[in-house]
Amino acid sequence: MTARALALERLRSERFDLLVVGGGILGAGVAEVASRHGFRVAVVERDDFASGTSSASSKLIHGGLRYLRLGHFSLVREAQAEVRALTRFVAPHLVRPLNFVLPVYRGGPYGRIPIRGALWSYAGLTGAVSERGRMISPAAASKLVPALRRDGLRAAGLYPDSQTDDARLCLANLRAAADAGAVVLNRVELVGLARGPVAQVRDTHSGETSEVAARAVVNAAGPWIDEVRRLEAARAGTSVSLSRGAHLVLERDGGWDAALTIPIDRHRVSFAVPWAGRLLLGTTDSSFEGDARTIEPTDAEERQILEEAGLALEPGRLGAVRGRFVGVRVLPAGATDTARAHRETTLSVGPLGMISIAGGKLTTYRRIALVVLHALRAELELHRIDRRPRPLPGAADPDVAVDALLRRHPELDPSLASHLAGTYGALAGEVIATGRLEPLAAGVPEVEAQVLYARQREWALTAEDVLRRRTTLSVTGRDSDEVRRRVEALLAS
Repeated sequence: MTARALALERLRSERFDLLVVGGGILGAGVAEVASRHGFRVAVVERDDFASGTSSASSKLIHGGLRYLRLGHFSLVREAQAEVRALTRFVAPHLVRPLNFVLPVYRGGPYGRIPIRGALWSYAGLTGAVSERGRMISPAAASKLVPALRRDGLRAAGLYPDSQTDDARLCLANLRAAADAGAVVLNRVELVGLARGPVAQVRDTHSGETSEVAARAVVNAAGPWIDEVRRLEAARAGTSVSLSRGAHLVLERDGGWDAALTIPIDRHRVSFAVPWAGRLLLGTTDSSFEGDARTIEPTDAEERQILEEAGLALEPGRLGAVRGRFVGVRVLPAGATDTARAHRETTLSVGPLGMISIAGGKLTTYRRIALVVLHALRAELELHRIDRRPRPLPGAADPDVAVDALLRRHPELDPSLASHLAGTYGALAGEVIATGRLEPLAAGVPEVEAQVLYARQREWALTAEDVLRRRTTLSVTGRDSDEVRRRVEALLAS
């Protein structure tokens, strides 16, 4: 019996304490924290894990400097604390420190004094005086960001935040839940919910339906939250507003030692971030209506992103566009100005007791999961919640993980060891154990073993699962026909 068949059998035959609907970062986080507290958990995802917004973010774990201007101080304080926890303890191989340059231009939306004050406030909210940002000269800023536009540049702020691989952070939480005994299944759709609660689910591969009994149900379906709510109550209204955020992935010109925060106006910023060997630009922020499953970036969004990048980058220094993607944010219902809307999280309880999560940020997913667990205390008879950050599977300093990997496998090429340790942390040895260390194609760091591992341990079923979410090949524009054929053959082997 395959691992998937075994998981489907468990889903049909066992009674669970908690059924989580949605395999994005919020659903994965809830599953991880509930499993860690000893509860029997099942996670079902209609598509692939992290296939929505959780793989289409700006790849940042950050406090949200711009939220100070909007007065969202509690959000910044919480986010700053999570940046430190995720970077230092929870997933240091996936969440890496990164300095950001914030340029101050003549005639721009902010001057030196407001930026200096914001940097002090940003660090002061968590008392991180040792990590406080500072003002630097135009020359120093240009050394960090070689493509920075110097015309009219008066000064720049420099402050610390972090970046991540959002899809792999989601997978790490699911792996932690599975290691603690949770049933984790993608391509399984919730199609009905009755009193009990008893959920009816459908395996989208076979079309087979089955019932799942659970003490509690959490709706973490993101942009599809109201679709799931209407399975509980057909007349459930609209509980959220949606906004779209598009990004571009460009070839990178030269070395970047920091990311760039680009002030657009008094309320919006955009980013230029060195990521996965490329340069990530974005994001846009505009209202969205429709089915988030069919959303695609537009040519107009590409033009907007490039124009906004040109406010702080020399246009001639930008490389060719190699990829683009768009995600959907979940905002409070009735939000009209999406750029200024609160990035808050709200919980609602339906007539059958299902808890629905609306909103939230990638950075604070762990705190949101703890809030959900607190809301379930009565149903789960939970007396004490352990709020301490716990390391996810593979958690390790990437430099330490590289050294350990090379000591155990001295035959490895150092660049491959660095790539595997940065992707899997302390679990890199499991990937190597599958064999097949041949590159998927010339010039890409990914090897065949990663595809086999994605199939065996990371629930990958299709080439798109591997190319888009278990690796960065698709989002960085390296998913050539040759690579795709190789991945498909390995998955079928």
